Amino acid sequence: MSSLDRKTRGRTSHGRLHALDVYLLHQERELLARSEGAWARAAFVDLGFGEHPWTTLESAQAFRELHPGLPVVGVELEPERVASAQVHADALTDFRRGGFELPLRPGETVRLLRAMNLLRGYRPEEVPGIHQKLGGALLEGGLLVEGSTDTEGAVLVTHLLRRGAEGLSREALLFHTDFSRGFAPVLFRDWMPRDFRRRVKPGEPIHAFFADWTAAWQEAREAGPLEPPEAFRHAVLRLASRVDGIVTDAWLLEHGYLLWKPPGGVFR
Repeated sequence: MSSLDRKTRGRTSHGRLHALDVYLLHQERELLARSEGAWARAAFVDLGFGEHPWTTLESAQAFRELHPGLPVVGVELEPERVASAQVHADALTDFRRGGFELPLRPGETVRLLRAMNLLRGYRPEEVPGIHQKLGGALLEGGLLVEGSTDTEGAVLVTHLLRRGAEGLSREALLFHTDFSRGFAPVLFRDWMPRDFRRRVKPGEPIHAFFADWTAAWQEAREAGPLEPPEAFRHAVLRLASRVDGIVTDAWLLEHGYLLWKPPGGVFR
């Protein structure tokens, strides 16, 4: 175990990470389906699956539509949670006790590592080191997903960090809403990744981003009454004219995703 590992409340519910699964299936199809060479047995690792392994099992089922032989490893710090999850283990699905020092076996590799709703109790300055530690387990081209959702999974914000030849890069921030809570940019502030949550204040780059998004949203509303999905889409399109790196793919906007890939990567 790492000295950084800490117990979590472990709250979990069916479907909480469904929107993230949908995004990954659409945007990371090649990563999930890849099966040549070292990728043939490269696993999806779900770190901190909580009191029940529902989200691990749901993701395993979804991702295996692309890669039927995908190994899946659920990791938890609490031995009782690991023990109770074993009833769901099979030839491709394993549950292990561990933390940031991932309990990988000799020869095991990782294509996708998810650490959602795990770092909210950590200090912001601890986050970069945790990212680097986790990223070291990935194959080159692999993805680390770390961020937060509300308890129902209606609102999500996450880092997307990619393992490259020179190490881990902060590739993008992903925002999602299912519009069940309406839409305004402020909706996302309480669910920012831990290293940004307290930094939405004047003088910080993430504050400038939200100020631009809010201005774009207000302009969209002034153009006429809009339902939340349309307000979201129009606001993102307007934001793209103000901020570099906003991805305006029609599928993303239609399904409530804002993907931001700042040139040079997401700032620290």
